[in-house]
Amino acid sequence: MDSQQLRDLQAPLKQKYREQPEAARATLSAKGELDLENVSCRLQGRGETVAAGLHPLAGGDEKWACSGEMLLEALAACAGVTLCAVVTAMDLPVTAGTVVASGDIDFTGTLGVDRTAPVGLTDVRVHFELETTADDAQLAKLAQLTERYCVVAQTISAGGAIGVAVTKT
Repeated sequence: MDSQQLRDLQAPLKQKYREQPEAARATLSAKGELDLENVSCRLQGRGETVAAGLHPLAGGDEKWACSGEMLLEALAACAGVTLCAVVTAMDLPVTAGTVVASGDIDFTGTLGVDRTAPVGLTDVRVHFELETTADDAQLAKLAQLTERYCVVAQTISAGGAIGVAVTKT
């Protein structure tokens, strides 16, 4: 896809959202089925089912996807798609690339061993390596716009409240 194709694809959506802002709002969700016997949860997405369980440092084994790693996968995917869209829109000379999302975790917090240790990922980072002839200023702008428009990165960095509810069926 080139920059004109991207503009053509998005132009009617942007116009519609300017005229009808409510049409741009959606609720995204993910659903999983609990597997209490294996301390895991099977997630159903658009593709195959993924089973998430405990990380080995929390007592799990390698057969389960770690939810922290899944969060980083979502971040890498979102940042990657966002960067591709920005590269296309800016018509930058990028021929290939990779993205790595990483974050640090202290399992003493997760396991309740140290109540002062954080629970969750800290120092989350996204790094791209690109094959490009773009100059440093273009790459800085690319990084800025990718961070600005990446839904997952903005959600993580905003640190908004997450409510957890438990009900009976």
